[in-house]
Amino acid sequence: MRRPWNLIDVPVYSLATYYNGKLNMNICTYVSCVSRKPKMYAISIEKHSKTSEYLKKSNYAVLQLMHTSQQNLVQLLGKKSGFHIDKEESLQNRNSLTLWNNYKVLNNVCALLELDKSLSNPSGDHELFMFNVKRTKTLNDKNILMFQDLISNKIIL
Repeated sequence: MRRPWNLIDVPVYSLATYYNGKLNMNICTYVSCVSRKPKMYAISIEKHSKTSEYLKKSNYAVLQLMHTSQQNLVQLLGKKSGFHIDKEESLQNRNSLTLWNNYKVLNNVCALLELDKSLSNPSGDHELFMFNVKRTKTLNDKNILMFQDLISNKIIL
């Protein structure tokens, strides 16, 4: 039997973080829109990760709503540490990056949200970050990559 938090189907995102001209990305499913005015998102990030390190040193990030065609990136972005692999270089080698508002982001995502960090709070093995949404762009509202897609395709167990 699955755990309760794995019963619901949630979108899969990648959070792009930037520091000192470098890019890192991860996979996020602990993402919630928490306010309409102003538009705010809460994102829970694993402590001691490269993403967490970058977020502590920078005030901006880009949340990317992933497309089903990008499930092949989950191994790289979600199962490998930015401390051990240069994800930016790996993504460039795969021709998976483009520019949006002067940010390097993934090609072919469903939507992009430019975020400004407003606060953070340690929460168990993760850290909860709150962001204000500065700007968004919806590119595709079909074939959004969902958590259950990752289970069905045995990308995660």
